[in-house]
Amino acid sequence: MSKLRTMVSGLVAAVTVTALAACGGGQGGEPTTNADGSTTLNMWTFADVHAAYYEEMAAQWNKANPDKEIKLEVTVYPYDDMHNKLQLAFNSGEGLPDLVDIEVNKFANFVRGSTPPLMDLTDAAAPYKDDVVQARLDLYSKEGRVYGLPTHVGAFVAFYNTELLEGAGIDYTTIETWDDFKEAGTTYSSATGKAFGVASTGVNFVEPLVTAQLGGQFFDDEGKVQVNSPEAVEAISMIKEMQDAGAVSTIPGGSPDTEEAYGAINNGDYAAIVYPAWYTSRYVDYMPDLAGKVAIAPAPVPEDAEFKTIGGGGTGAAVPLASPNKELAAEWVAFAKLSPEANVAVWEVLGFDPVNMSVWEDEEITKNPENKFNKYFQTNLFDVLNDVKDDIGHFESFSNPNWPTLDNTFTTVTLNEIYENDVPVQEALDKAQSDLQNELGE
Repeated sequence: MSKLRTMVSGLVAAVTVTALAACGGGQGGEPTTNADGSTTLNMWTFADVHAAYYEEMAAQWNKANPDKEIKLEVTVYPYDDMHNKLQLAFNSGEGLPDLVDIEVNKFANFVRGSTPPLMDLTDAAAPYKDDVVQARLDLYSKEGRVYGLPTHVGAFVAFYNTELLEGAGIDYTTIETWDDFKEAGTTYSSATGKAFGVASTGVNFVEPLVTAQLGGQFFDDEGKVQVNSPEAVEAISMIKEMQDAGAVSTIPGGSPDTEEAYGAINNGDYAAIVYPAWYTSRYVDYMPDLAGKVAIAPAPVPEDAEFKTIGGGGTGAAVPLASPNKELAAEWVAFAKLSPEANVAVWEVLGFDPVNMSVWEDEEITKNPENKFNKYFQTNLFDVLNDVKDDIGHFESFSNPNWPTLDNTFTTVTLNEIYENDVPVQEALDKAQSDLQNELGE
């Protein structure tokens, strides 16, 4: 276990016990001002590493704002448990925290209707807005108002195990297009008998990337589902053809971001992972045997790509309207997610690509030789990001209020049908289109 993971585990245990013991704070209109003048803020999250990050940002806030000191109490729940608990709390109006991390694939569920139960954070974000990637704010916005604040850009990149590739005579620097990726993967699997890249069934990530690169979306301009559009069919057919050629394979756990997958990748069972930049943290925390063996490179592109990459995944920090501390919570979370200080910590603590892109240009930060991510990887993440930063597209479908429904269909039915059961792509997407239209009442 890495030093950070050890620190995080101890920290999370401490703050979780504290939060559960003090769960009355920030709920039901009860006052939370403490005898020393500080304000207790309760926060829920589903990621251990986020807890450590938020504790760091609370300490920085208190140092800079001694007149508005906060006592942050973080509770870490399993992913599904937290989102389900949050929905129940909103439905009942009881037991809500002051702040909550909502994963991007769930966010649309919490901004439905004319009056979302989340605080409008547009004004809180305003002091930082000019330096932040607007597309990432758009993920957590509705009708021009911001209801959640992003953690990272999440630009897709490629991670290559160079030790494995060199053993098969493959130079990762020659992989620029998806055709190159397919050729390298076919050569690798033929030479080694092992998997090269990944065809995920449990996460809908690379499919949106390739669809966006081809100029497509999963919803049309009117917000109607179009998962069987020509671009979507072409994109997923490309991935299926790579699977048939041996260039990508399904993975234990359904995606690279599972405990089963970490073990398989760490064991050398997969040589290439195309995933958002925040996956750096998974390598460092869960795949220690690959330290010094992995290079980061631009994600492959189709010929004549509309964009080189897009942002993938994400977490929107939000403030329930019911919180009696919502004004202070909003001010603090904007500082914790969007300020220059926060975005330095996003890289140094979490290994994510900051939404404040001024950090991308600060080589004292990005190329610090003592940084654990720089020590782990053969290449510098920000060299790759700066190479593609003018070609980062926005997959607008991620912001559609019906994205959670579409994503659930893909990750429970459609992708399994295509990659596990060999259902023809057009047939599987036509079925998904019909099912989604029925479910969404279109």
